[in-house]
Amino acid sequence: MSDIMVTIDGIKYEAKEGEFILQIARRNGVFIPAICYLTNCSPTLACRLCLVEIDGKRAYSCNAKAKEGMSVITKNEEIETERKAIMEVYDLNHPLECGVCDQSGECELQNYTLEMDIDKQQFAIADTSRPSHDWGFIHYDSSLCIVCERCVTVCKDMIGDAALKTVPRGGDILPKEWKETTPKDTYAMWNKLQKSVIGVSSGADTLDCTNCGECTAVCPVGALVGSDFQYTSNAWELKKIPAANPHSSDCSLMYYDVKQTSIKDAKDKIYRVNSDFDFAPLHGGIRYGYDFENSIDKKDEKAFKKAIKFMTDSDTIKFNSFITNEEAYILQKLKEKFGYKLVNDDAFAYKNFLKNYSKTSGKSLYSADLKTLRNSNFVVSVGSFVKSDNPNVGYAINNAVTMNKGAGLYFHPIADSVVSRYSKNMLCVNHEAGVEESILYLMLDLFGDKDKMPKSVIKYLKTFHKTVKKTITEVVKEQVKEMVKDEQSGEEKEVIKTVSKNVEKEIEVDVNSLYEVIGLGDDFDAKLTKLLAKKDRFSLVVGEDLYNHKRAENLAKLVGLIERFSDFSILIIPTKTNTLGVSLICDLDPKVGKKAVGYNEKADFTLSALGKGDLDMPALNQQEGTFTSMNKRVVPTNAALPYGGYCLNDLGNELGLIAQNTIDYTNELGNIEGFKNKEFDDLPNEFLNSGEENRGYLIEEKSFESDDEVQEIEGCDLGDGDLIYQANPVMQFSPFTNRAHQLNEAGALYASSEFLENRGLKDGSMVLISNKNAKLAIAVKLDTQIEGLIPYLPTFDTKLNVMPFFKDGYRFTKVELKGVEK
Repeated sequence: MSDIMVTIDGIKYEAKEGEFILQIARRNGVFIPAICYLTNCSPTLACRLCLVEIDGKRAYSCNAKAKEGMSVITKNEEIETERKAIMEVYDLNHPLECGVCDQSGECELQNYTLEMDIDKQQFAIADTSRPSHDWGFIHYDSSLCIVCERCVTVCKDMIGDAALKTVPRGGDILPKEWKETTPKDTYAMWNKLQKSVIGVSSGADTLDCTNCGECTAVCPVGALVGSDFQYTSNAWELKKIPAANPHSSDCSLMYYDVKQTSIKDAKDKIYRVNSDFDFAPLHGGIRYGYDFENSIDKKDEKAFKKAIKFMTDSDTIKFNSFITNEEAYILQKLKEKFGYKLVNDDAFAYKNFLKNYSKTSGKSLYSADLKTLRNSNFVVSVGSFVKSDNPNVGYAINNAVTMNKGAGLYFHPIADSVVSRYSKNMLCVNHEAGVEESILYLMLDLFGDKDKMPKSVIKYLKTFHKTVKKTITEVVKEQVKEMVKDEQSGEEKEVIKTVSKNVEKEIEVDVNSLYEVIGLGDDFDAKLTKLLAKKDRFSLVVGEDLYNHKRAENLAKLVGLIERFSDFSILIIPTKTNTLGVSLICDLDPKVGKKAVGYNEKADFTLSALGKGDLDMPALNQQEGTFTSMNKRVVPTNAALPYGGYCLNDLGNELGLIAQNTIDYTNELGNIEGFKNKEFDDLPNEFLNSGEENRGYLIEEKSFESDDEVQEIEGCDLGDGDLIYQANPVMQFSPFTNRAHQLNEAGALYASSEFLENRGLKDGSMVLISNKNAKLAIAVKLDTQIEGLIPYLPTFDTKLNVMPFFKDGYRFTKVELKGVEK
């Protein structure tokens, strides 16, 4: 889109051609009311409040696209009369229960009613019974609903579930006299309001979705609210604590809503979380998994002294990536001082993957982020179970294919109905486990610049192509002469007719043997050609399946070549919340030594925020610090709740490091390549009206000379047995999400209905899983959002020791799986 100038209320503004007028106004601080529009989603024209005048004609700014020289008037007498009438209709028959409504104090209906000075009611119609519905995590009160359709829009265009739709309300038909006396847009909006209400797309009594809760976030009134939050607090009583999502590497901006527990208990409690929904959605893991704090009121001096002794005698610190950058820096300083081995399995694998990617890409970091993904119109995903691994990546992919008339390819062994319903232009390829190398070589073959790629790679790619003769049937049209009898004269006449006949013919065709390895059909070329039509913004997402793959080094190098020799921007998803930060800050070791201290990992002596260790530590909702997000941005997070025990910084100080507070190390992060010398309190944490992420700072990337060395494909034989996968169900990310009161559950072997039927099992049946490394009796749980015969084991339940099944770290393994009779 080219740069243009438009005039709004007499002032000229820069814009992109085709950009919505409402977006231009918002970016420049020009107020235009709108109660149905959501940034990055399609306009619905449900409210019509954004009415403006463009070049002398009425239009809706939410879907009017900018053109060079366009002149916009945002308000005049006619427009304001229309807007007031619309607000009167919205207020008509709306329950007067603001005193107990969960949205009161931050209700857009309240705000606009006051903003437009609505102090009378000129309309009237009989009300209609509109019952409430409990949809699991969400409560819907249809009497409060103004049918703005934000919930429907965000669920379809952003999240990809499409679980909500408008359904018939059964309201009275508007009397004809109102049509003559009501302003045009007001009547159209009122007519729709009378006819519609929100319902479940499937027609069921409960929502069939991934339970992100984004519909409750975008609801402008109190119609959709978290069931757990309902009637627990007034909005104005809540203190908003800005933070970053602590459960996954999107690290999205969010707010803990906090107030005292009760009249009798003054201790702070988190009542819910919120977000700037126009710019960054939240997944259900943090929306409902926020209260994972470690409630410790005092320091355990005896345990602290024991911890110091263990750290003095140990040679290893084993930890995971649910920590801040500052804590990672403390661990690195302790390594430099005492020579500890620092063992973090997921960050070690990720660090090595980045290192090998850099060798062939010539870049220290991948090129894409979530915004790049959303702006793409062709997306490929390899090695990520996106609905569970990192839902925000899935949201960005859905947003891209939905809003940009995009398309994509999703490669994964497990068939995922969540991804498949993003779009009819999302081609899901469910391949055999272990063929990811072939997929990346196929990417180079299909999209790599053959004029620039290394000759050795081009030569190798040619080995997959062979010309074969194929017999095809052609329809051949021929002209033949026939003698026919004229019905009137009875005489025979010669006529020429065209007839068709089938003719077999041999032709030479190019066959790519990679197609067979990956499991692509004969029609893949035709499908791909259709998907690629008019596409010019490409992104490749690679995920956790690749990082511990037997061929991880070569996979990373192939991703680097795709970055360098194709039009694809690359996003390498960090596995856990701060995997990227840890991999950049810490010098990591592959194996534990003789004696280890664990930080949120089981070891000889365990420091734990889960309340199950030898010395308590604060959880991430009790800490100040920073994370390094998948957007390659160092972002701040704040403590929502108090913590009275010891923290890692106390241990560091006792061992010779000096810092009054953990965040004193935020500035020292500048000693690490890519980070900056910035004080914690100087870090911004907001989105601008333009949608620009103004949070913390970007990691500085560097470029260097690359090489072209990659290896040929080597098979990945997993052996015999039943194939299982290691993943968590939707909303579960770690033992911390499982600690939250709304998400606490027992882990299980999650499987599709097809798997259950194939094995003669039922939801809840017991099975015995075993291989040479481990044995486990476990219940089977139906996952309605997957298909196929590959079940998965979770890691969020500390009572289940599943990782020995996956000894080498690769997420797929073979086991013996058999039912257990009760």
